[in-house]
Amino acid sequence: MRLLFGRHAFSTRPAARVPLRRPRITLVTPASRSLATNVKHASSGNTPTPNISVTSTLRLPKATDATLGVSPSVPEFKKTFNKLLVANRGEIACRIIKTARKMGIRTVAVYSDLDANALHVQLADEAVRIGPGEPLQSYLCIDALVDAALSTQCDAVHPGYGFLSENPLFVQALDKAGVRFVGPSAWAIAAMGDKIQSKKLARASGVHVIPGYDGEIRSIDEARTAVEAIGYPVMIKASAGGGGKGMRIAWNDRELREGFVLAKQESKSSFGDDRVLVEKYIDQPRHIEIQVLGDQHGHVVYLPERECSIQRRNQKVIEESPSVHLDDATRQAMGQQAVALAKHVGYSSAGTVEFLVDKNRQFYFLEMNTRLQVEHPITEYVTGLDLVEQMLYAAAGYPLALEQHEIRMKGWAIEARVYAEDPTTYLPCVGRLKTYQEPSSSVSAGTVRCDSGFMEGSSIHVEYDPLICKLACHGDTRLAALATMTQALDEYVIDGVTHNIPLLRAVVTHPRFQAGNAISTHFLADAYPQGFRPDALADPERHRLAATLAAMWIKREATRYSPSHIKLDTTLWIKLSSEQHGQVSDTKIDIQQIDASHFKATSPHFSGSFCLDWPLDSLLTKMTLPDASSLVVQYLDVLDAGFQIQYQGNTYKAAILNELQHDLSKHLKTRGVEQRNKWLRSPMPGRIVSVAIKEDDEVQQGEELLVVEAMKMQNILRTSHAGKIKKIMVDVGHSVKSGQVLVEYADEA
Repeated sequence: MRLLFGRHAFSTRPAARVPLRRPRITLVTPASRSLATNVKHASSGNTPTPNISVTSTLRLPKATDATLGVSPSVPEFKKTFNKLLVANRGEIACRIIKTARKMGIRTVAVYSDLDANALHVQLADEAVRIGPGEPLQSYLCIDALVDAALSTQCDAVHPGYGFLSENPLFVQALDKAGVRFVGPSAWAIAAMGDKIQSKKLARASGVHVIPGYDGEIRSIDEARTAVEAIGYPVMIKASAGGGGKGMRIAWNDRELREGFVLAKQESKSSFGDDRVLVEKYIDQPRHIEIQVLGDQHGHVVYLPERECSIQRRNQKVIEESPSVHLDDATRQAMGQQAVALAKHVGYSSAGTVEFLVDKNRQFYFLEMNTRLQVEHPITEYVTGLDLVEQMLYAAAGYPLALEQHEIRMKGWAIEARVYAEDPTTYLPCVGRLKTYQEPSSSVSAGTVRCDSGFMEGSSIHVEYDPLICKLACHGDTRLAALATMTQALDEYVIDGVTHNIPLLRAVVTHPRFQAGNAISTHFLADAYPQGFRPDALADPERHRLAATLAAMWIKREATRYSPSHIKLDTTLWIKLSSEQHGQVSDTKIDIQQIDASHFKATSPHFSGSFCLDWPLDSLLTKMTLPDASSLVVQYLDVLDAGFQIQYQGNTYKAAILNELQHDLSKHLKTRGVEQRNKWLRSPMPGRIVSVAIKEDDEVQQGEELLVVEAMKMQNILRTSHAGKIKKIMVDVGHSVKSGQVLVEYADEA
């Protein structure tokens, strides 16, 4: 049998790893830590070897142990590599650099033109420009990355996840250059990274698999034939894919036709490989995965499972370890099958075997990710292991220093993926982080870890994934971990881009999620059948918030006027306008200032004393009641008569008025709602992939109009009502901005 990866074949016998040798091309780096490189390159086909030329100087600030959050390098780490190139960007590049630094390994970052000032570039010891912002010309360009490793005398490359992390051609190119790939062999990646081949190998190694067609689906007719055999619903999946890209669920022929086209387009755009497969879709499953670690000596162990059932657009949003659904017997059976599969393909390094698990704990092989998983921090929390460290040791040829019986779980860990996206539509957003402050690393119930690649002033680009941070929390119990996560989300300050913290907080505090026994991959669709909308504040909660805002206003006003002009006992009206659902509420508060930080307030739903902890104009305000209960308010901006705030993940404008101002406000006219149904506007920045209509066409509600690609995801834009197309403002290939008019409808007769 020969394994195929795209058009390339790999023999069934894993190739021996090429011995390490020192690269021949060198580039001297000045003592100032300045690096002058420019990589002229083309895509990774039959192209000339890229040239290295000195064209500009990038000066990098000195990274310190304090900025990295690690201890200085210590002698107990075994010798692995001298210099490591991190072939990725963003948070995963930063995370790899941290472990390499503590192990005494020098690091080289790569960057596109859009990432010249990115955090991972600043943290590394050296940095090399590899091309323009388009991933195909930079982070997906094999020639540029191999040449960057050679030019900086790196003896190893860590791929992170995404991009080229599961591309065996990249591994082969590095092996040929004498640079060690930190990950499995090219053969193992070709075997398990290809979903068509991996199902065959999983079945051969005794792993339970999902019913489906094992070969490549080349046309819509072949897809229909496969569906006739297994029945709807089906999942159309990119063979070389991952991360939710190139995946579509089809419940009927129309969705099969649309999903087939979109899955192939997304797969080609994201992975350079448009092969897809079709398999039976398991309804209401849990998504549970097993982390494996292997070495080059045939030893493999499994680590505690991760549950990843909270998903949108087939992409994980919240993960936890362990899973409330598994018992010890099922956990052991899944782990043993994962190890059997890894041993069957001679797997070394870190990898993840993913399963779908039904309500009866029957589990089915989904895929194997032959790389470091996005959600690996929660495994590190519950095991105390550093998975990047384990990968580096495995790549250096060390035997695994773990036996299965030595692995123990400690507590509970939960991860929330903080995205720059609209929490109601799940569409990505771009922009600059005008204000950015991560939560503190520890709270009363547990600890907090932020894996991010951004800082205040960073920009979110449409060319890349909109992930801002992986927020991981750990506690002794699941409830403690959930409480820590809730507080961390309340303290996470992001302003400048739309983000999904409102959704994350709503999920982790949802009664069904808190209970944990009624979770599936359909959780979001079931919990929010009309799409996510934040709940309006209950009266007691709203009145507590109003009291807090009134105290903040009095404290701020005290700095603007002399004490004689400040009433320590007054009545204020708090007009709260939700920026999510438009709800406006009026709350009357009688408030008295006792001293600089203590107040007493009375309203129909709140009465009592409280302490206000708010260093003036700082980002976080904390109100604490005598019973030790508290609430956290984010102060985003000051308005003419109030504040813009965020509370429980949702943003509000709060007008604080005295009684005269409140009476006058009743006579102000409200702004009318804009009629927008005459135009279709782009809900996100992106690129037009296809146009399904032409001018003068009659369209029906729900009909496809255009497809916009944003951050490698294909998004179908449909008409919200029946009508006639008057004018189409864009064409295929055009770049569009968020809110830009794409289609104009004819006036109704």
